[in-house]
Amino acid sequence: MDCPFECEYLQEARIREKPPVLDPATFPNQYIRITERFLRENEPLLTFSAATLLQVTMQVPNAIDHDVREALDALVRTYRTLESGLYYDSRPTNPLAAHIYAEMQGNFQAFLERATETTGMNTIRDNDILGVVTFLQRMELQENNGRKKSKAFIDFLRHQFPQASAPSLVVEG
Repeated sequence: MDCPFECEYLQEARIREKPPVLDPATFPNQYIRITERFLRENEPLLTFSAATLLQVTMQVPNAIDHDVREALDALVRTYRTLESGLYYDSRPTNPLAAHIYAEMQGNFQAFLERATETTGMNTIRDNDILGVVTFLQRMELQENNGRKKSKAFIDFLRHQFPQASAPSLVVEG
């Protein structure tokens, strides 16, 4: 059954649902440290990334949390290789995840260009994007209810970023 996000029964079920207990030691990419300080310093990038992820995902018919997870995993792999000075595009094979991945990449580029125009220099590093994407990846693991067709993480983003419906967030590309 594919209920709309606004379905009162789905919303009631989400309120009563117990999230799966996760051990942070099992999260992927343990070597990437995400501190409170990092999140505060990169709050505009984090807010932009999460809201854009929501908006991009909402534009993909039938996208589920697993598609978002695949896209985030591919983004982490791509930005991890950039840290080493190489560029390897880790595009997912899943078409829905690949679309989310490509749109996020384009929006990151647009965000970097706008930040450069505003300040006159690029103050956002690939490592900052890697940290933000890793944080979103961990958040997806925490919010996902574990069901095959889950949209719990996407719904979580909807509640956290209601302003994501603003058309200026996503750059068409």
